[in-house]
Amino acid sequence: MDLEHALAGLDSHPWSEASHAYGGAEDLPALLRDFAGADEERSDEALHELYGSLLHQGTVFTASVEAVPFLARLAAAGHRTADVLALLAGMAGSTDEHGLEPGAVAAAVAGRLPLLLPLLDAPEAQVRGRAAWAVSRARPAGPVLPALRARWDVEADPRVRAELLAAMDRTDAPAAAATAASVLDPGHPAELRLQAVLVRLHAGLPWTEEQQAALLSVLPADPLVAGRRDLTGRQPLADAVEALLDRGGAAHREAAFALLDTALGDGRAEVRAEAVGAADRACTRSRSAGRLVPALAAAAVDEEAVLAVAPVLGRLGSAAAPAAPVLAAVAGRRPDEEDDVADRVLAALVRVDPALAAPLLARSLGRRPRALGAAVGVVAPPVPAFPFHPDLLDAVRDRFARPRSLDGKEAWQLAALLTGWGARAADALPELLLALRHHQRQTAPVVAALAAAGAPEERTRAAEALRTAAAEDEALSVATALHELTGDDGVLLERIAQQLSDGAHAAARAAQAAGGLGSRASSLVPLLRAALSGPGALLPDLEADTALAGALWRIAGDAATAVAVLDAVLARAPEGPWGHWCAVRAVRAAAVLGPAAGSLTPRLEALLGDAQRVPAAALALVAVARPDAAGRTVLAGAVLDAVERGADPLEACEALEALGAAVLTPGQRERLAVLAEGDARVFRAGVEGRGVQDDELLRVRARALLAAVPNDPAPAG
Repeated sequence: MDLEHALAGLDSHPWSEASHAYGGAEDLPALLRDFAGADEERSDEALHELYGSLLHQGTVFTASVEAVPFLARLAAAGHRTADVLALLAGMAGSTDEHGLEPGAVAAAVAGRLPLLLPLLDAPEAQVRGRAAWAVSRARPAGPVLPALRARWDVEADPRVRAELLAAMDRTDAPAAAATAASVLDPGHPAELRLQAVLVRLHAGLPWTEEQQAALLSVLPADPLVAGRRDLTGRQPLADAVEALLDRGGAAHREAAFALLDTALGDGRAEVRAEAVGAADRACTRSRSAGRLVPALAAAAVDEEAVLAVAPVLGRLGSAAAPAAPVLAAVAGRRPDEEDDVADRVLAALVRVDPALAAPLLARSLGRRPRALGAAVGVVAPPVPAFPFHPDLLDAVRDRFARPRSLDGKEAWQLAALLTGWGARAADALPELLLALRHHQRQTAPVVAALAAAGAPEERTRAAEALRTAAAEDEALSVATALHELTGDDGVLLERIAQQLSDGAHAAARAAQAAGGLGSRASSLVPLLRAALSGPGALLPDLEADTALAGALWRIAGDAATAVAVLDAVLARAPEGPWGHWCAVRAVRAAAVLGPAAGSLTPRLEALLGDAQRVPAAALALVAVARPDAAGRTVLAGAVLDAVERGADPLEACEALEALGAAVLTPGQRERLAVLAEGDARVFRAGVEGRGVQDDELLRVRARALLAAVPNDPAPAG
């Protein structure tokens, strides 16, 4: 087929009826012509634009379907066939379909199988492999599996054989698993043995010693999948560990950890590096991953290895304490110099052994920004705040004594450390007063807190400094600090009044501050009402409305306005994560109103159909509707159902705490025990190790709930 025939009908095609990521598809004829042209640079640019339009970040569109016939003919004509096949495979494999019937692109590719299947016999190995990938994405598959098997029987290239096996797995997993069993032994090429292991894992077949040995024998595995577009982003060892852990049970868990123990102890740095990445994945899946700590510590044979292992140990937190000396040896070096490696390792040590990290951070404070950030983030049990250390207090005081050398972020972090230490940080008040002149917003709250517990002369000096700061900086935090130390409402009321008319975000903060004053803010009620949004409110306006409703209730007891506003917010909160949090905040505000928000009960009950919002809705219903014991038991069941469907587990614990442990049935107690004691982590994601940290916090709260269950729990039913 020549290129002219491949593009036949291009101009007469109804492109105006289709759309892609950037709008109408009328530009596709020009793009396809540029791609098919002889100008190599323009062809590359066109291919890039085709990906952006037809497979935009994994999403496909109506234009993706319309482009399939032309792309298939270009592939058959021999024009950049491997590139075209990769695009077709990516589009057909997408499950993010915008404005399409499910599987529409895969069906379009299936309609072009007569053009694509012959490419399995192309002379170029890359084309044969990409063809296997593309045709295996077609649905219905029809003649695909026989064609793949026929090529498998004659294919000699190990990489292409691996790609054919992967393609058979996508087409008929059980049949592919049976074929994979025949190529596990060491006599077959590494690429093929690796693919065989992945195929049998995908099929859910029992994990065997033969598969264990095969996977270990092909390490390092990452180079074997490099360049395999069908395996982009795959990390074979980590994927295998994850698959085994997700199967559950002690046997699969031990098999996963045995893989990691062996790989972490390998003499080759490349294998250990893959093992460290796989161990990190294991930490996010299994609560038993702490048993890997000795192997991880032993793998830290040099500075590069310590740096690689450090974040994994940091993710494990105190469970990795036996490896703390390994981290300390690098974290404590060259304290008088900027050292990014030492900073990263010290940040991990902060999470693993805060007490050991504290004096090291003291010696290098100001030169270890990551470690300082980690120290401020240590908030989970059993460490409610970063440990106090006199040397670290002295170092913080020294930093505040030179306030011009601090940026706003560091000033806030140092103030957060002092806040966590409470009265033990009192000696830092003189330096804080000095820094207050330059970093009012960051230091004012801790100045007020420390001065409040100090001698009368200290309170007087701090109050004068805060008044000066409030005159220079209109931030609510400064005025609030002055109010908390002196009880003076005047400056704070003035600041709140100013910010209520300064946009939705400022109004939300101002309303929260006003609500905290209670009836003392009664003069602000007209301004609070005036700040409420009208029709066409955007998400920030809805967030502000929630805060304003809460303030009107706390200041004036105006339940009618508060309920009407919250009802409107719940009705207008959009879908998606930001809309979810908007609705949750409104629901929590309703809970504060208690029975006065009784008319919201139908709205709150309707939220029980959305798993993500169930915990907050249940929490509010306890306060608003005051259900009896049987009703609380039903709500507890809904909360546990929601957790199993992906709701926030910590929100769920809060709801269950409000419902009361006494209402839990034996079956519900068993489900809660899985959250507390099961091996699978409930929280898996999280920035800087927060996922594991939140999971451990969940265990603490779930165990406390179970301990509170009376001897005669609620009956089943």
